[in-house]
Amino acid sequence: MKNCWHFDSPIGLLTIAEDGIGITDLFLRKNQIFKGFQEKRTPLLQEAQRQLGAYFAGKLREFRLSLSLHGTNFQLADWAALQTIPYGETRSYGQIAAQLGKPEACRAVGGANGRNPAMIFVPCHRVICADGSLGGFSSGEEIKRFLLELEKAHRSSE
Repeated sequence: MKNCWHFDSPIGLLTIAEDGIGITDLFLRKNQIFKGFQEKRTPLLQEAQRQLGAYFAGKLREFRLSLSLHGTNFQLADWAALQTIPYGETRSYGQIAAQLGKPEACRAVGGANGRNPAMIFVPCHRVICADGSLGGFSSGEEIKRFLLELEKAHRSSE
């Protein structure tokens, strides 16, 4: 059973979940039914919420949380690669594919990014198309743009 907590953020109502090992999910709540979740604000969820608040305020650039992500080997490798993209920077789908040693796997990277269960903590919003366009984002292009602009604004104020 996962514990989850909901809270308001600048991008909408977020839900964070954890399984006693680490953070398993972070997503926008959109009239979802939470099967297998119990609402319980654990110390880990409180810390995740605190770090997200600092991130949105431009005061945190790197999350320090235990993650407990579940996916295929390729998805896990992709999500690990995403966590190496520095705050305020972007990489193309092709660059991530090359980093994974699979330079032809751009679409697979996009698919793995789309299944990322812990957006922001695993910064899939930092991956864009080679031509500089935003590409897809499971929570919508406007939220991807917001997150990229937030990071760009706070990175330039260093």
